[in-house]
Amino acid sequence: MKPATKPIPEGMHTVTPHLICAGASEAIEFYQNAFGAIELSRMPGPDGKIMHASLRIGDSVIMLNEEMPEWGSFGPKHLKGSPVTIHLYVENVDAVFEQAVRAGAKVTMPIDDMFWGDRYGKVEDPCGHQWSIGTHMRDPSPEEMQKAMEEMG
Repeated sequence: MKPATKPIPEGMHTVTPHLICAGASEAIEFYQNAFGAIELSRMPGPDGKIMHASLRIGDSVIMLNEEMPEWGSFGPKHLKGSPVTIHLYVENVDAVFEQAVRAGAKVTMPIDDMFWGDRYGKVEDPCGHQWSIGTHMRDPSPEEMQKAMEEMG
């Protein structure tokens, strides 16, 4: 008897980013070099462009595909930006941030120690997707965070 299909596939989480990338093959290479991504699957279309791919970064999966204007599928550069930031928690933010920059990411916010307890910075990948990268360093109380945030402004 065939086992029941799981409604959420093994190794997946409830929320999974699905990125549209102009130059999806190059995006996969960037994610491998920048974040140590492992390619799980790649389905090229008849023209060789990636119709669907999945990568594992740490304990999470991201999906991606090539821009397909004929399907209304556009990446952030075509749309002149994105309101979404993908957050990546890592063991060593300084090392991963530097690795991402060496791989071709553009720094949009240098790393600093933040009032919420993370060492944190932001980059933009070559496709235009925004990534925040952080390492949790301490556990401030809600009162400490509120006070520190107010002192910023």
